[in-house]
Amino acid sequence: MGDLVDGVVAAWRSELPDVVGIELELGKRAGLLHMRLNEAASRVLGKLKLTKAEFDVLAVLRASGKPYRLKPTELAARLWLSSGGTSNVLRRLTEAELISRAADEDDARSSWVQLTRQGSQVAEEAVRLTSEAQRQLLKNVPEHTSRAAADALREVLLALETEY
Repeated sequence: MGDLVDGVVAAWRSELPDVVGIELELGKRAGLLHMRLNEAASRVLGKLKLTKAEFDVLAVLRASGKPYRLKPTELAARLWLSSGGTSNVLRRLTEAELISRAADEDDARSSWVQLTRQGSQVAEEAVRLTSEAQRQLLKNVPEHTSRAAADALREVLLALETEY
């Protein structure tokens, strides 16, 4: 039994057999998995009135440990966002009183982004709910299969890091 990607690969093999390789399968399967995990999370985030980008900022801040604060440049780097994109998300979260901004006393050119008490609560609730939604999505995948897939993807990504 095949999946959607098997059909795509078969179609390309009949059209351009010398071009199709494992890179197509990896890209398509990783993309589909990413899309489905994001869809599961987005359904929950919509109920919480958070965008994916807002959730990502809150989650990174919450995972940073007390006092749940980072510099904007560090946030952008951890989230793979541009500084402009990060600024827009931070503005919305500040207006919603989920984060606060404060000057860095040691560096006048820099500032801190910190979760408010409400932001910490929202972040924790969002992380718990999105994790459960994604867990439910994967409930029919045997644990050893998920573990093997995660480990294999780590190896692929580590190998890619040596390319740059």
